[in-house]
Amino acid sequence: MPQTTPTALAAQVDGAALMDTVRTLAKWVKLSGTPEERESFDYVKSVLDKMGWRTEMILHEAYISLPGRARVEVDGNVLGCITHSHSAQSPAAGTTGELVYLGEGTAEDFKGKDVAGKIVVIEGIAKPPQAWLSSQAGAAGQIHITPGNMLHEMCISPVWGSPSAETIGLMPSTVIVTVSGADGEMLKQRIAAGQTGGVTLFAEVDTKWTETPILVAELDAPNAAPDAPFVMFSGHIDTWYHGVMDNGTANATIIEVARLAQAHRQEWKRGLRLCFWSGHSHGRYSGSAWYADAKWRELDKRCVAHVNVDSTGGKGANVLTNSGSNAELRAIATDAIKAEAGQDYAGKRLGRQGDESFWGVGIPSMFGSLSHHAPTPGEKAHMHLGWWWHTAEDTLDKIDEANLVRDTKVFAHVIWRLLTDSLVPLDYTIHADDLLAELGKLGDAVDLSEVRAGAIRLRQNMKALKAKASGADEKGLAAMNAALLKVSRALVPMDSTKGDRFVHDPALPQPGWPVLQPVRALAGHSKGSDAWQFQKVSATRAVNRMVHALDTANETLELHL
Repeated sequence: MPQTTPTALAAQVDGAALMDTVRTLAKWVKLSGTPEERESFDYVKSVLDKMGWRTEMILHEAYISLPGRARVEVDGNVLGCITHSHSAQSPAAGTTGELVYLGEGTAEDFKGKDVAGKIVVIEGIAKPPQAWLSSQAGAAGQIHITPGNMLHEMCISPVWGSPSAETIGLMPSTVIVTVSGADGEMLKQRIAAGQTGGVTLFAEVDTKWTETPILVAELDAPNAAPDAPFVMFSGHIDTWYHGVMDNGTANATIIEVARLAQAHRQEWKRGLRLCFWSGHSHGRYSGSAWYADAKWRELDKRCVAHVNVDSTGGKGANVLTNSGSNAELRAIATDAIKAEAGQDYAGKRLGRQGDESFWGVGIPSMFGSLSHHAPTPGEKAHMHLGWWWHTAEDTLDKIDEANLVRDTKVFAHVIWRLLTDSLVPLDYTIHADDLLAELGKLGDAVDLSEVRAGAIRLRQNMKALKAKASGADEKGLAAMNAALLKVSRALVPMDSTKGDRFVHDPALPQPGWPVLQPVRALAGHSKGSDAWQFQKVSATRAVNRMVHALDTANETLELHL
């Protein structure tokens, strides 16, 4: 057992040190691939070099998109607006079209609407699903109405990471801008009055292949072999504007946790790899996606878990109950949040966002943003990271040192558990329970009995492995930990991707166990119809994929019982 407990390590978090790092990083506007961003990377590298970490600065090409000037002209009058990363650039004369109001821009809102060559007006922050639907429908442009008057910078590409030959055709083809709530109301009134013409969009967007950095810093466990397991702890350095909360505070959290863990390195059972990304904000997670592709084999063989950190220490961010995690990591998230913040973690499934580029490899992940703002009565849209998120107002005055210390303690707690627990704290009994609950929602149109039996067997096997681990020697624990890594490789891609371990699913919402989506889709067809029969073929194959993964996981565990 380690001599240092997670709570004892977390108690050593130094608020003054955290804030010193935050203030230094706040000096730079860190747009992906720019000299200023590189200076901030060099600063972080110098800090870790002085601490004695083994560092490497990797440079790679990424498809980066930096928005420039934009405006909307309405009958010759100019409205203030912003355009977005990976928006199409307008021609010199602008993009003109008839306005069509589409509410929140859901698939249902688009249904039956002819928007080809037109400009759609959509409520809310610009996001990839609306860009995807608008492009597929042939729209010429999009005007988003911000919820309030803050214009939030966004990357609207639905393609995860840099586009490939297969995905370049999925990039947005529309010119996209965001206007204030007041200007949006004016446009809606024009549409209601039948005045749908006279509007032109202008947007300058610099989209090109750009050299961007990734900083990797690593320390091994004592006496570790070259191919020994490690924990990955990551966050992005690139920002919108100065990005003090998003993501300067998170960078400070990584450095502080690294400092504390290093001081007790003699107790580590696994190595710790720190990764700092570019391309998060302007390349749809291009840095982490590139790393997953370029280091796939090593990650597959060695990486135990991924802890991502984003936007720690915001003022008023006092809700820590609903950050995301893969099911098998939920238990340590629960323990850490209770111990360090005194809150009961409800937990949720991680969304398709936030440098979660490693599920295809089969690496379980947790967190991203941790502390959030509670909803306030009457707000039009809840900004859970603060009204200043992705704006020029993300400045030092938005940081609460006490909240930053609290959040960093939570991350220190989970990292320490992952580094030092004798049995890697991946609890597949929770994963099995979640899967069984999901199966209960899928009906009986296709036989799920083998999936259900596999999940029950997984729960039993994981429970037995934990019991056996309590009396195992070092050699036995090493074998069990290697088995849990293989179980992750079988099950995480089923739980969190469409099932192809070598591609990245789009940056679009998807349900839990996406591989079972063909089963869910049966409900959309009349039983016995040709469409239903075709869908049942797909559903049967999806079930086979799930059964095979469960068999692989169970057979791996049973070898060590």
